[in-house]
Formats: sequence, C-alpha cells, structure tokens
Amino acid sequence: MILKLKTKIEKILQIPVEDCDLYFSNSKIPLKIPAKEYFVKEGQICKKMAFIEKGELRMFYITEEGKEINVEFFFENDFVASYQSFLRQTKSKYYIQAISDCELVTISHKTLQNAYANSPYWQRFGRIVAERVFTLAEQRTEGFLFYNAEERYLNLLRNRPIIFKKIPLYHIASYLGIEPESLSRLRKKLTKKVELNIGQE
Repeated sequence: MILKLKTKIEKILQIPVEDCDLYFSNSKIPLKIPAKEYFVKEGQICKKMAFIEKGELRMFYITEEGKEINVEFFFENDFVASYQSFLRQTKSKYYIQAISDCELVTISHKTLQNAYANSPYWQRFGRIVAERVFTLAEQRTEGFLFYNAEERYLNLLRNRPIIFKKIPLYHIASYLGIEPESLSRLRKKLTKKVELNIGQE
C-alpha cells in the first residue's frame, strides 16, 4: 500500500529516502472506513491527514436548517483532511464522510510538524500541497461569484470529470449549489443542445 503514496509524493517533489522515513515511520497502514462512516466530524479536531488508497470521501457542512452542503470530494490518490482544523489543531467546521468503503494511509499532525522541522524537502512539499488546496478553494469561490449554475456544471464536467463517474448526482447538485431536480433539468437541457447541434451538422 505504501508504494502508491510514495509514487504520489514523488510526482509532487523528489524527497530523499531518509527524509521520507520521517513520514512513513509513523504512518498507519491502512485505516479502513466503511461507507457512510466519518473520518472527522464537525466540532472535532482533525488530528490526522490521510492519503486515499481506495475509495471516495466528501467534505460537507450542515446549515441551521439541517441541509447538507458539499464543499469538496476526495478520490483515490488524493490527500484528505479538514485542513484548517488539521494545521491549526482547532475544531473542524466540516464533516468528512466516506462515500464508499475507504482505505487510508494516515499521518498525525505531530509527525508532519516533525518532518517540517527537520527537512527542507518536507517544508517545500507542505507548501506545494497547501498552494493546491488554496487554489481549489479559490476556484470554488469564484465559481459562485462569477458563473451561473450551467457554467459551474460545464466547468466541473470539463475540469473534474471523475466526479460524475464516482459521485451520486444528488451530492453533485449540492456541490454546485442547486437542487437535484434543477441538476436533472440542466442535464436534459444540455443533452438536447448537443443533439440539436449534431442534427444541424
């Protein structure tokens, strides 16, 4: 199992073997989470970051009206955490739940901080991962500020097609900020557009 994680790390940054040991020596292999169970819940401190060996997870929050709003999805070969909670060791504002049966390789906050303190390679690795997390969060915010539902749907389909292969449509609707019925109508509308364009060729 550790091979997938090493391969992922090497794609981000070449880290010497001795520096890798700072990470892998305390990693738990694997943490198994059944579908619908939680990696972290709102109000808990996210004490571990994880690499997904198998499965899919979602991050969401619950409104005052009791509605679940999805804010991110995580897949095989992704890192997953409630990042602000993990980095600051404060209570999470989000739930992270397994959509399918998951197997995770985890690293504790203490171990990662030790790696940062003792290795410039891990410091750079952490910065790269943080930049990617920030970029995704900013893109999502911009999606709601500058694009309508149809544009958000098309951007998601274009940039992250895996979501439509792995995630139920009602979860995708929540992520896009629309109701499931609206997503169904939108998909039908776009299908008709495609059929019409093909018919006109």
